Amino acid sequence: MVVLAMLVLVYTFNFIDRQIVGILAVPIKADLGLTDTQLGLMGGLAFALFYTALGIPIAMLADRSNRTTIMTVALVLWSAMTAVCGFAQNFWQLFLARLGVGVGEAGGVAPAYSIVADYFPPHQRARALGVYSFGVPIGSALGIVFGGLIAHHVDWRMAFIVVGVAGVLVAPVFKLVVREPPRGRYDGAKGGAKPSSFREVFRVLLSKRAFWGISFGAAASSMMGYGLFFWLPSFFVRSHGMTLLDASLYFGAILLVGGMAGIWMGGWLADRFGAARRRMYAIIPAIAFLCTAPFYVGAVTSSSLALSFVLFLVPTALGLVWLGPVLSAIQHIVPPAMRATASAVFLFVNNLIGLGLGSVALGALSDVLSVRYGADSLRYAILAGTSFYFVAAGLFLLSAKRLERDWE
Repeated sequence: MVVLAMLVLVYTFNFIDRQIVGILAVPIKADLGLTDTQLGLMGGLAFALFYTALGIPIAMLADRSNRTTIMTVALVLWSAMTAVCGFAQNFWQLFLARLGVGVGEAGGVAPAYSIVADYFPPHQRARALGVYSFGVPIGSALGIVFGGLIAHHVDWRMAFIVVGVAGVLVAPVFKLVVREPPRGRYDGAKGGAKPSSFREVFRVLLSKRAFWGISFGAAASSMMGYGLFFWLPSFFVRSHGMTLLDASLYFGAILLVGGMAGIWMGGWLADRFGAARRRMYAIIPAIAFLCTAPFYVGAVTSSSLALSFVLFLVPTALGLVWLGPVLSAIQHIVPPAMRATASAVFLFVNNLIGLGLGSVALGALSDVLSVRYGADSLRYAILAGTSFYFVAAGLFLLSAKRLERDWE
């Protein structure tokens, strides 16, 4: 459990540094004179370009060498580049600094999935990967709250610098605590099994139709998820007249409570019902996605902040149910020696589409709608974005039956 706690801590820093831009978008826009489209590019595409491109070669290295060393170096790099963001003087400097954050974070997730799979037996993996994924809501919430607090009391630049330096200080502690586990020790596989080439891994993945269905399904859901993570603080400021600090506390609470509840529920349901029917690893997320839309419609259109808070909690939880089931399924679709690389291919699809396009799509749509709706343009852009969850649900349901056959 100590190892899992350290992995969660590093993943928390991963998402603090990834999502802090969302709450800082308001002062950054005012200081640097950016448009919503530019903010969306900086929040999504700037990070996703190198994060997705480098994720696969780094994961291949993780399938061949010490995964904890790779994660330690990655943590130092992305934290240092987060601090550099605080010194940017224009859009392009900030864009390039965010590229650097993406370069570092490319080595922070796929190796961790593989490590978790080697620390926990198959019947506990969905829950273990769900607990690991607590870093998503915790990191997102802390990034938003700390970013809002520091920006309110000092400025947005100091917020980047403080969280970046904190990540650098955690790196040596992580390396001391987390030991490299034997590969495949719970799967009847030899820890020293010969690593596969990318061509061999990709050939295996091409034969696994379920892998592609759940990867593109997760990517569709992530377009809405990452888009909301980035834009909801601005929505609360623009449409509800909240201060930056109040918006950070309000949205941070939604992410923390709703996100952790949804992730735990998804992992528990997958371990409970997936042992007998593998297709449940896809059906459970699909049902959750289909249930999100009415709650988002109610939350975004409500004029009551108290009612909106309650309504936002439910779809925030449902939108993250997929993490435990899907991440566990990815580990079981390929042999142990291919897990980090397969995870990186999944992350490539999920993040290039979801992270790379989600925030910019909602930002560009908001710019278009601003002519008609003014400050409320984000409200209608978010409503349109809920359609991504229906696409995700359809892809998961199509993959469910095939998942039984593709399971290793």
